[in-house]
Amino acid sequence: MINKMREENYSVDELCEAFEVSRSGYYAARKRPTSQRAKENEIIVSKMKEIHSDRHLKAYGSPRMTTELQEEHGLACSENRVARLMANNDLKARYNASFRPKTTVQDTTQKASPNILANTEKPSAPGQICVSDITYVATREGWLYLAVVIDLYSRAVVGWSVAETMHTFLVSSALSKAMSNLPQGSRPLFHSDRGCQYTSNEFRNLLKLYGLPQSMSAKGYCYTMSSTRASSRASSERVFQKIAVSKPRPKHAERSSTI
Repeated sequence: MINKMREENYSVDELCEAFEVSRSGYYAARKRPTSQRAKENEIIVSKMKEIHSDRHLKAYGSPRMTTELQEEHGLACSENRVARLMANNDLKARYNASFRPKTTVQDTTQKASPNILANTEKPSAPGQICVSDITYVATREGWLYLAVVIDLYSRAVVGWSVAETMHTFLVSSALSKAMSNLPQGSRPLFHSDRGCQYTSNEFRNLLKLYGLPQSMSAKGYCYTMSSTRASSRASSERVFQKIAVSKPRPKHAERSSTI
């Protein structure tokens, strides 16, 4: 602390008096070799500053920072230790400034499909009703978008796709993989929100090719999508852990599978 404050033009005498330590004690402490604990702290702080410098990871508090240090960098540290070092080095989570992509953008030139799901009985077997949604995950190199297709009977993710953008390709690829994983001959009702990807001619032509009826949530009525979004959020972490990818290449590259 004294060494840091000396950089602000305070004298050793002034600082020793303020901290109630002797000059001899201060100089003796400077001559002592750095402890192993202090060396480890320097490594941890250096890595935390590197992580925190990434604009997408500034929202990391001590719990997520601890996980990042342990799992991604192999550093042995407790959450209490990380919290103390973050506080001492003014590394604070910045929640309010974080950007969040908007995944539902409507195309006003396209007519939305009716909400058939609202008047449909619960599925009694796999392959009868599928719901889809898009979510996002922050990585070191930018946002990645994840489209999932969930079988409403089993609540299993039967198809998913990851890409850098939310073009129609994202949801089309997820649907194609879902159809290859559903029971043979399935013609499920396909339900989603009114996002422009789902109302596009390209995607609707794909639905026709598979012979699938389309259903969409009513405007401003998100309850029919709640199960999808809950599963989507829970699935996103498993998906990204499984594929272990920070950014797909080439652009629009996607990875799809079942979970």
